[in-house]
Amino acid sequence: MFLSIVEILIGVVLLYFGAEWLVSGGVKIATRLSVPSLIIGLTLVAFGTSAPELAVSIDSALNGQGDISIGNVAGSNICNIGLILGAAALINPLSVKLQLFKFDSPVMVLAALGLALFCWFTGGVPRWGGVLFLLLFVAYTIVLILLARREKRDADNSVSEEAHILSWRDSFWFSAVLVIVGLGLLIAGAKILVTGAVEIGRLCGLSEAVIGLTIVAIGTSLPELATSVVAAIRGERDIAVGNVVGSNIFNVFAIMGIVPLISPVKVTGIGTVDWVVLLLFSVALLPLMRSGFEISRKEGAVLVTGFIGYLIYLICMA
Repeated sequence: MFLSIVEILIGVVLLYFGAEWLVSGGVKIATRLSVPSLIIGLTLVAFGTSAPELAVSIDSALNGQGDISIGNVAGSNICNIGLILGAAALINPLSVKLQLFKFDSPVMVLAALGLALFCWFTGGVPRWGGVLFLLLFVAYTIVLILLARREKRDADNSVSEEAHILSWRDSFWFSAVLVIVGLGLLIAGAKILVTGAVEIGRLCGLSEAVIGLTIVAIGTSLPELATSVVAAIRGERDIAVGNVVGSNIFNVFAIMGIVPLISPVKVTGIGTVDWVVLLLFSVALLPLMRSGFEISRKEGAVLVTGFIGYLIYLICMA
């Protein structure tokens, strides 16, 4: 028990510094390249913080554990909206850009619906489904690149005199190193923390199913949690929101695109309630964003409360 607690504490420390450096480096890169921080949050930060989900889902597919592979993605997406976005909004109300409301969030809803429909009607995601998801991910990424180029073209590209005497700490390459090291610390911190938490869960008599649906799903979302919370504290609200929406899109289109190509994914243990909860959280985000184009503290509290209610349901039904 003592060693497990130490692992959790070490994991928390690594997550904090990893998130701090990832956000700091990402913001500096966005500034240097004249790319909106929302785009950085939707791509670089979101895809990087989803690395644990990718690793877990691939490992599960190789071991023939389809429920864990898909359950990890669905559970992480629910956690991203309910816990992470809710917690970030409680810290600092999150402003919502028009692009996020009109384009990225609807894509996230369609991704969740697509995954649910595949699992309902085909019992998982076949190889052709993986190819479809990958093609959609490529198309989405291309659109983001085009949007970023347009934003950069429309931005004021004038360079001040101070730009010539920037500190080496503000250089592109140092910022890139910060991002890479930050991602490494996030992944390592999540792995160490989950290991300790799983051991404590077993000592407390929790079943493998409950541990998988709660601790593993939340554990692989810890990089998103740390990054969005730190971004909210620093006032980088575009990164906080973009990280969650981008991660949810990546989890479905990229992870469920890659995993079935390795091994077709079959799912049997994920119930209708789980899919309905995923769709409800995804769809509910749209009116929350539309209300003043801000996710308020009160709305954040609603999201967190809904997530806690879902966890209680999982534990009671285990």
